[in-house]
Amino acid sequence: MPNKAELIVDDRKIQVSNLDKVLYPKVGFTKGQVIDYYIRVAAVLLAHLKDRPLTMKRYPDGVEGEFFYEKNCPSHRPKWVQTAKVWSEGNQRIMHYCLANDLPTLVWAANLADLELHTSLSRKEKIERPTMMVFDLDPGAPADIVQCCQVGLWLRDLLAKMKLKSFAKTSGSKGLQVYVPLNTAITYDETKDLSRTLAQHLEHDHADRVTSNMSKAVRKGKVFVDWSQNDEHKTTGAVYSLRARSEPTVSTPLEWDELLAAQKKKDPDRLKFLPNDVIKRVDKFGDLFEPVLKLKQKLPAM
Repeated sequence: MPNKAELIVDDRKIQVSNLDKVLYPKVGFTKGQVIDYYIRVAAVLLAHLKDRPLTMKRYPDGVEGEFFYEKNCPSHRPKWVQTAKVWSEGNQRIMHYCLANDLPTLVWAANLADLELHTSLSRKEKIERPTMMVFDLDPGAPADIVQCCQVGLWLRDLLAKMKLKSFAKTSGSKGLQVYVPLNTAITYDETKDLSRTLAQHLEHDHADRVTSNMSKAVRKGKVFVDWSQNDEHKTTGAVYSLRARSEPTVSTPLEWDELLAAQKKKDPDRLKFLPNDVIKRVDKFGDLFEPVLKLKQKLPAM
């Protein structure tokens, strides 16, 4: 594979380099393969990135090297890369985030070794209003994704009692995430209050298996239900994003039956998906996370 090349993507010329550089040493997965995966999955991924401020998590020396977060879109970006102005409380200034609204931008970001795509729960035009509520289920060893499946199912049932449909995906790392599409007028204060209440409810009912406490000291053998992601100033790993693990695992949408099956078999590997696995799933099922973009739901009055 050549060290440098020019790709023409949707009539945009993109200079790519070091395509044979190994970014996942354990399995020999290269930057060229990262770019190839993002091109192949773009048909379903781009809708989930559209108009959402993107924080890039870049690994120029691969997953075993140093990484850095890049919130401000690089000044050397091509002129056609769109950006969004967002006020940063932490920096006390306007930040210019990249918007991965099209395939050329996605390829450009992948060439920068932006392995992980972290996006806002809001779109640029109403950054103060989330379009969804999210729960990040993080297992504390020796708990793993199998225990997260049970907690995810309990959470699904709690939400169903409130007449809220929810959707699960792997984080691509150790745990699971449960999303509640809203797509109606809502505030982060409302989503954070409800998500905290539900996390505490699960902790009360299953104190031996669930914690809503962020302290790592209390997580051993439990699943931490992280409600705090429901915040205007935080980002969440996007669906279909690669993760910087030892292998190129992908944050993958699931059907609830898959959680039940993994729980029954007690097999965490049933919920580990690599790029080719994800492409096959998309070919078979389409975008299982599409309802998160379109389904309109209102939170119940607290």
